[in-house]
Amino acid sequence: MAEWLIPVLLTVITASTPLLFAAAGELVTERAGVLNLGVEGMMLVGAVSAFAAGSSFDSGAMGVLFGALAGMAMALVFAVLTLSFHANQVATGLALTIFGTGFSALVGAGLVGFAIAPLPKLYLPGLSDLPVIGPIVFGQDALVYLSIAAVFAIAWFLNRSRAGLVLRAVGESHESAHGVGHPVIAIRYAATAFGGAMAGLGGAYLSLAYTPMWAENMTAGRGWIALALVVFAAWRPGRVLIGAYLFGGITILQLHAQGAGIDVASQFMSMLPYAATILVLVLISRSSSRARLNAPASLGQTFRPAR
Repeated sequence: MAEWLIPVLLTVITASTPLLFAAAGELVTERAGVLNLGVEGMMLVGAVSAFAAGSSFDSGAMGVLFGALAGMAMALVFAVLTLSFHANQVATGLALTIFGTGFSALVGAGLVGFAIAPLPKLYLPGLSDLPVIGPIVFGQDALVYLSIAAVFAIAWFLNRSRAGLVLRAVGESHESAHGVGHPVIAIRYAATAFGGAMAGLGGAYLSLAYTPMWAENMTAGRGWIALALVVFAAWRPGRVLIGAYLFGGITILQLHAQGAGIDVASQFMSMLPYAATILVLVLISRSSSRARLNAPASLGQTFRPAR
């Protein structure tokens, strides 16, 4: 049993990690009342920046750092346009994705065909050698552990800290938060930048660990799945963790089904993650009142402080 179980679980973990990074970051952004649909573009720019830095400096750590910074820079462009110049958040987010797709392809044109060593796996003598649980729990790279730790940290921040309570208040009613003296714009800038950094880390994981190389459009729609995951999770960090691993499992189902010789068209198997995303959104939209109850009340709304 372990002969097939371990490879399947390891593949699910690697497929889920970029989704978890991007969805967790977007959750924080949306809890502050900002709707950034540019996750796909931020992930792509993060991926190409991480690969370029990792190969140039011959350092996975530098690649991770540059990936996060690139995603943050993209998010700050979005923040300036929407929070300072009051551009429409939906249109600006879509434009960010289009820009990120083209910009990453341009920057990465000279990187296609090169490969680097993947991020090193953690190895703990004795623990990593345990049957089944050893390679799964104690044999992952640092970003896998960071993604899971980030979810727990976000859950604590939003539910247990005063700063998290303030951020949630801004997302629920920016006018009320502003009325009691909270800096709404600054808080939303910080939340948006954090979401961009997390999306950049998701992209960095793709190009440094999942497939340690650069390929145009290598996110393959994962940014859109991450956006759907936030709604699927009802803006709760714990559910984001479950949803990311569920969708990651669906993503790799096609690979193992084909390897097992199941006679199903590869095109059908490839569309399963995106079909599942659409199905989840349709099911959620059937109960629109419940969805509105969970969503931040000021999500996507422009805030113009009274002068």
